[in-house]
Amino acid sequence: MTITYSCVANGRAVLAELALTGGSYQEAVATVLKLVLLRAEPKTIMQMGSFVYHTLFIDGITYLCATDNALDTITPSAFLKNMKYNKNQDDTPISTLRSQVTDVKNIMSQNIDEILESENRLSIFTDRTNDLQTTAKESQKTSQALRRMWWKHFRKVIIITVVILLSIIIILLSTNVIPT
Repeated sequence: MTITYSCVANGRAVLAELALTGGSYQEAVATVLKLVLLRAEPKTIMQMGSFVYHTLFIDGITYLCATDNALDTITPSAFLKNMKYNKNQDDTPISTLRSQVTDVKNIMSQNIDEILESENRLSIFTDRTNDLQTTAKESQKTSQALRRMWWKHFRKVIIITVVILLSIIIILLSTNVIPT
């Protein structure tokens, strides 16, 4: 007994196929896939022409093989199960959990990056605030020093003005311009 043709189909669309002998399988396969979808039975066996078509239908995916011997059902059944187990294991609960764990790890990494970026911005903000406080204190000290210097200057001007006025009064009194 020889398996002459095999394919994997999603609905009526053949995803992958392999024919070991020449022949036109497309019409027969299209008919078989149509009947498999209509029946939605897990296993079917159909004879079309000189070939027997065996199918395994799981979760919308059809695994199909054609043989040239109608009496042997064990070999095609084992072949189809082997095809089923060779499929991508992304549908298993473990792979689903792994995918979810990967998603959570990615989200956590993004959150950590955002927290670190926020901390960096907060550090810059704190540094700028400290710089502003330092500048404000220095400005206040400068303002106080300027005020003290202004008062010292103002006192000197007052003293010089009083001395000049007294000098003028003394000069005027000594010249008798001002009657005593």
